[in-house]
Amino acid sequence: MNSNDWTQGGDHLHYQQCGTCANRWYFKRDFCPTCGQTSPHTHLASGLGKVCASTLVHRAPSDEFRAIVPYRIVLVDLADGIRVMGHAEVDVLMDDQVRCEVRIIAGRSLPYFVKDTHVS
Repeated sequence: MNSNDWTQGGDHLHYQQCGTCANRWYFKRDFCPTCGQTSPHTHLASGLGKVCASTLVHRAPSDEFRAIVPYRIVLVDLADGIRVMGHAEVDVLMDDQVRCEVRIIAGRSLPYFVKDTHVS
């Protein structure tokens, strides 16, 4: 996996795709969860997508996150064919077109979605 993936401290989202069955998934695995093929390909995600679920958090799970409440958590269907979870601007709502940035939130590097102003 490329070291600039956010899970490795980088600033991009990556996904994997099976060369046999074409299944796509988020978060690194050594095999395809659909067919078991053991040589998946890693791709840079576009970061562009549409919000399919959203919640505004008022009761955070830790002191680090309590310091930033309220904050929004979203599920986004990316144009790349995968669904990801991340933080978002408070005004991001269902069906909004968004793009991903990786930001430091509560001391952690996390996916953060903002409204995509380039969508017509």
